[in-house]
Amino acid sequence: MNKDSVLKLLKKIKYPGFSRDIVSFGLVKEINIIDKSLMISLQITTSNPDHKLKLENDIKLVFSDINEINNVSVKFIEQQSQNSPNEPKSFPENLKNVKQIIAIASGKGGVGKSTIAINLAATLAKNYSVGLLDLDIYGPSLPMVAGVNQTPQITEEKKLIPIKKHNMKLMSFGFVSGNDAPTIWRGPMVSRMTQQFFDDVLWGELDFLILDLPPGTGDIQLTLVQKIAITGAVIVTTPQDLAVLDVKKGADMFKKVNTPVLGIIENMVHFICPHCNKTSDIFSTGGGETESKRLNVPILGKIPLSPELVDSSDSGLPYVLKYNQSNIAKEFISIADTLSKKL
Repeated sequence: MNKDSVLKLLKKIKYPGFSRDIVSFGLVKEINIIDKSLMISLQITTSNPDHKLKLENDIKLVFSDINEINNVSVKFIEQQSQNSPNEPKSFPENLKNVKQIIAIASGKGGVGKSTIAINLAATLAKNYSVGLLDLDIYGPSLPMVAGVNQTPQITEEKKLIPIKKHNMKLMSFGFVSGNDAPTIWRGPMVSRMTQQFFDDVLWGELDFLILDLPPGTGDIQLTLVQKIAITGAVIVTTPQDLAVLDVKKGADMFKKVNTPVLGIIENMVHFICPHCNKTSDIFSTGGGETESKRLNVPILGKIPLSPELVDSSDSGLPYVLKYNQSNIAKEFISIADTLSKKL
């Protein structure tokens, strides 16, 4: 046994009341292995004795069948930290049957993140059960890109039923508020609404829940990574240096809160002329490759700028469903295959 193998086993331990494991929460501060004795130090923010007892028992149970370890001791370091969970609420029952949660993120707006999110979700939905949640409270785009102009049904228990379209389960603040109404909210209200999307939406059984995040590193992102066990994040960028500069901030935020970046999708890599089918670079090139090397993550795909891709977003029919034999659709299939195999 070494520290890496210990950490791998500790990832099986969920913090009480959460679906996130103690490693992704950043609670494991020290691991010492002397002969066959294992000593683990956890930094926590609760003095709840029941939580401590459960964590200690769960850790000892994980190592009970490991021949290389005869004795396990757990030390608790109580310290307040914004990145560690406080007294937790119960993890939403609505997400317990969701296998993978993937956040589609960007450092800045205008890079086509929502177009990428719905086309990736629609591609995955051909082989898996998929949900798509639009978490942009200030500028929800899912009503337009999915062609939805109805409001979700509400159960007697005041739970929201996702709208089913394009073989996906869809939810957006725009479905609830009306897409024409401006949202003027402070951070705490946004955080509460974000939490409600996980507490009060009946997602059912899903292979993938795709989260279309707003740009930047604000309240929604922080609420998300602190409360929900995200499988990983996919970063969307355009090739120019200005976009990649903001991407670095978003990627580093996920790194700080122990959420893995699964890869980068470079959007608008070039323009495809609809008349002669020739390609032209609109932006400078190479930004995505530079960031992928810095993060040591792959380029999952490169999507060109196409008039049909723009029109499909405006018309509410995902491009990959309308042009399912096109090269761009094949690129989305490659991205979906890479992600599903990786996970």
